[in-house]
Amino acid sequence: MNRLSLFLLAVSLFMLFPSCRQTAKEAAAEPLPVRGLAIEAPKPDGLDRFLNFIEEELVPAHFNLLILRVDWNYAYESHPELRDPNPLSREDVGRIVALCRKHDIRLVPQINLLGHQSWATQNLALLREYPQFDENPSVKTENYTPWPNPYRLYCKSYCPLHPEVHDVVFAVVDEVCDAFESDAFHAGMDEVFYLGEEECPRCHDHDKAELFAGEVTRIHDHLAEKGRQLMIWGDRLIDGRTTGIGEWEASFNDTWPAIDMIPKDVFICDWHYERADLTAAYFALKGFEVATCGYRNPEVCLQQIRDQRQFRAQSAPEPAARFQGYIHTIWSGNDHFLKRYYELKGGKSDPSGRTDDVRALLTVMDEFKK
Repeated sequence: MNRLSLFLLAVSLFMLFPSCRQTAKEAAAEPLPVRGLAIEAPKPDGLDRFLNFIEEELVPAHFNLLILRVDWNYAYESHPELRDPNPLSREDVGRIVALCRKHDIRLVPQINLLGHQSWATQNLALLREYPQFDENPSVKTENYTPWPNPYRLYCKSYCPLHPEVHDVVFAVVDEVCDAFESDAFHAGMDEVFYLGEEECPRCHDHDKAELFAGEVTRIHDHLAEKGRQLMIWGDRLIDGRTTGIGEWEASFNDTWPAIDMIPKDVFICDWHYERADLTAAYFALKGFEVATCGYRNPEVCLQQIRDQRQFRAQSAPEPAARFQGYIHTIWSGNDHFLKRYYELKGGKSDPSGRTDDVRALLTVMDEFKK
């Protein structure tokens, strides 16, 4: 199903409620409820520059959501063995919290759960310290070669049915949420390629959609006990074959039926980077709050923002309220990105020629200022 097909499906459903629609002009005049940035958390030596970036760049552009990929860059007390070298302290995080509160920016920490437990030739902290949690230990990260490779290894996963994994995971989730004083947590859960593997004695005979939904629900329920919302990337909930979106921004490994098995108050971050695919309509019609997420193509990012405004304008009140807005994503390191950001703003160019992600963010900022 291509962009046009998704658009026609959405429009045909929304046209059933003509009396509820705003004009496009009226919708464009209203700020989106969510105007967000998802970026890696800074290292301690880059904290001052990042705080300046929030105050001098994000605030004037009316951002009201900041998702920080913390992962193991925090001085965990519950599991100090999982700390990165020279992590953020509780005091460092407190400075971010105070600044975001001052400017009414919702601050949400992220730890990648389920997938993204390795990168290239290295297991990350959880599987490094607890190799027994590995979903497919026979695939060795030291044998990694660039994609595609014989093992179909991109990033490893932990086993969601291991009886001890959540004791560790939930301890650090609770700790980082407390430190960030957050009412929400982003669990990642994108690009999960290893799940229900034959070699896993616990998962091998389970339906992959049920495994994925079970993990989403378990994390959701744990957070809900403390009044926190779960946010996840939406790719594993999209049928990559039917939509034609593929195996990265959607699922080829049959996790997508999980969309009908998870709690409806999970917030979906619907990322698409090469085209402005209209899957936000799918999530909204399934009952989920959703924000579209772009990255490095300014034209695609602008179209995604306009689509969210148009959906809000052309929908019945119930789905209209679920189209929450736009979250821009940055995937280089915090320090490296800010260096390139300020160089480009100052008229310099990156010798590598990589400026597309900076230009895209600047374009989004200009759009949010309107």
